[in-house]
Amino acid sequence: MNLMLKQIIVGVVGALIFTIIIVGTTFLIFPLEEWRLLFTTKIYDVNYLILLGGLIVMTGIIVGASYSIYFSKKLTYVHDQLEDVVKGRKVSDVALEKSKDIIPIQKQLLLLEEKLEKQAELSQRLATERTEEREKSLQEVILQERNRLARELHDSVSQQLFAASMMMSAINEGDPPEDPAVKNQLGLVERMIEQSQLEMRALLLHLRPIALKEKTLSEGMNELLTELKQKVPMEIECKIETLELEKGVEDHLFRILQESVSNALRHSKAGRLHIMLIERDEFVILRVSDDGIGFNVEEAKTNSSYGLLNMQERALEIGGTLKVVSVEQEGTRLEVKIPYRRKGGK
Repeated sequence: MNLMLKQIIVGVVGALIFTIIIVGTTFLIFPLEEWRLLFTTKIYDVNYLILLGGLIVMTGIIVGASYSIYFSKKLTYVHDQLEDVVKGRKVSDVALEKSKDIIPIQKQLLLLEEKLEKQAELSQRLATERTEEREKSLQEVILQERNRLARELHDSVSQQLFAASMMMSAINEGDPPEDPAVKNQLGLVERMIEQSQLEMRALLLHLRPIALKEKTLSEGMNELLTELKQKVPMEIECKIETLELEKGVEDHLFRILQESVSNALRHSKAGRLHIMLIERDEFVILRVSDDGIGFNVEEAKTNSSYGLLNMQERALEIGGTLKVVSVEQEGTRLEVKIPYRRKGGK
């Protein structure tokens, strides 16, 4: 039974009851043969018919006003609940006065709220998925572009630098000029070419990092350092222990190693590079140190020119810490320390 029909029935029943009471009272006071007295009798100096009509009107006003106030509260409650739904606020699950008229509306409001929440959750999830897809696509594009640049640099500039280095070596070793000034200039050019080759190899390592693929961390490190020993004029020492680590941990440590070695080749101007991977007291320690010119660690953290932030994030992702100590004109030491969790949770 809807609300409007219920009000109509209540009004009709109330009017019938009130009419029966008034008519019955009238017949008890005024027998039928004396109906003429209705027009002459007064109560408190007011004609009975006028008083009767006034009572009926007043009763109707009171009943109507009471119903109006009663249902106004219910409608106000429903309005407030709808406003909460529109504004995204939580809908109260306690119906006003537990009215049977309001409870069905309340249930519909709760269903509407639940539906809107699910729709909002779905929209947010779709937005997150789209963002992740865009970021993934962007990373793929960046990786492809880095590989393209590295390939072009290797095939063009790197080969030209190698050819220039060979020519300068042939000139200086074959028939060096007698003029000391010219000889010094040629030596300077040769050193500049060697430094350019060094920076080019570091740049290629940074642009196109080597992946471990199916190799272990120790195998990948040995392979990388062996290749560097053959190509860079820097003394490289290493101590690498074979450790059983999870694949994700190995990948992160290997990327940190490549980044730190790239930084050393590009910026340190070092003559010696020492790399160590060991396990001590249930911790895995990766340490890269050089005897170069050093740098200001605090300044490097702000401008991110040395990739410290990237390496620190990688260390944190595998539950470790990154510590960098650098003294100008003495060298730099980078150390990553993580809890040793053997592969397979052993």
